[in-house]
Amino acid sequence: MTEQREASRDAVMTRIGQAIMLLHGGDREEARNRLGVLWSEIGEDGDALHRCTLAHYMADTQDDPGDELAWNLRALTAADELTDERAAQHPDAPAVSAFRPSLHLNLAADYVKLRRPDAARFHLDRARAASGVLADDGADDGYGAGVRAAIVRLELRLGEL
Repeated sequence: MTEQREASRDAVMTRIGQAIMLLHGGDREEARNRLGVLWSEIGEDGDALHRCTLAHYMADTQDDPGDELAWNLRALTAADELTDERAAQHPDAPAVSAFRPSLHLNLAADYVKLRRPDAARFHLDRARAASGVLADDGADDGYGAGVRAAIVRLELRLGEL
C-alpha cells in the first residue's frame, strides 16, 4: 500500500510538471486549466508538497493580481505545513527553507501590483531574512543569486510607490 501511495504522489508531481511545461511554453490558459483540475483533486487539505508546488505555479497563470495573491498565499500556507523530510521524498524539490525566500518575494511583488506598500515591505523583509539559507556560490545553479537580485529589484520598485 505504501508503494501505491508513493506512485500516486509521483503521478501528481508528474502532472504538475506537465502543466508547468505548458506554462513555460507560453500556454498559460491550458496550464491554468490543468492545475485547476489537479487542485480540485488534491483539495485544500491534500499533500503539502503538492499544494505548495501547484499553488506556486498556479499563481503564475493568473491574469488578476488579486487572484495571483490568493494562490501565492495558498503556497505559503502549504509551505508552512511542509517538512524537509516530505520535500526530500521528491528529487526535484528543494529544502523547505529554500522555498520561503521565493514565496515571500512573490507575495511582496503581488502587494506591489495591488499598491499595498506596507504589506509588500513586510514580505520583502521576510524574503530578505529568509534568503540567508540560499547558496550564493553557484552550487544551486544560481537560484540563490537570482532570488537575491530579485529582492533588490523589487526594493527599487517599491521605493517608487
